[in-house]
Amino acid sequence: MSRGIFVGRFQPFHLGHIATIKFALEKVEELVIVIGSAQISHEMRNPFTAGERIQMIKDSLDAEQGIDIKRILMIPVPDVSYHPLWTYQLDIMVPRYQSVFSNDFFTRLLYKERGIEVIQPGLHRRNELSGTEIRSRMVRGRDWKDLVSTQTAKFVDDIHGIERIKAIFMKHSESSH
Repeated sequence: MSRGIFVGRFQPFHLGHIATIKFALEKVEELVIVIGSAQISHEMRNPFTAGERIQMIKDSLDAEQGIDIKRILMIPVPDVSYHPLWTYQLDIMVPRYQSVFSNDFFTRLLYKERGIEVIQPGLHRRNELSGTEIRSRMVRGRDWKDLVSTQTAKFVDDIHGIERIKAIFMKHSESSH
């Protein structure tokens, strides 16, 4: 069975992620979605918990036409502070895989150095479809819901995610003065 991994923080899960998952499922029989920085939450770059991100992803993929959720595994993986080791730590936490789907330069570099196939999905509306941009729009009260699935938007609303992100940004701006 061909298996690939897609590593991300999914802060939050957005339409670009869905496009990458669809692309990856055309190339492999099974896809492991690795939820990175699993131990971190309630921070500017990582406002959501691993469990919240898993729920966003599951809700979104369940509703998505053309995605067979039975072909997908989701595994949260904590960070490792020593960069060259994190790909090896990931290896012991996920089933064997043959390919990595990533547009992240550092991820691609580390896997290429190990001789593992790296496939770059096309970037889908990259200027707007980034967690940084979406979180920024949330804080500034700008439109963000068209950049995520309906299910992710509903989940963020249900957990009062906007209030959390605004509070985190407020605390950060106070402490940097």
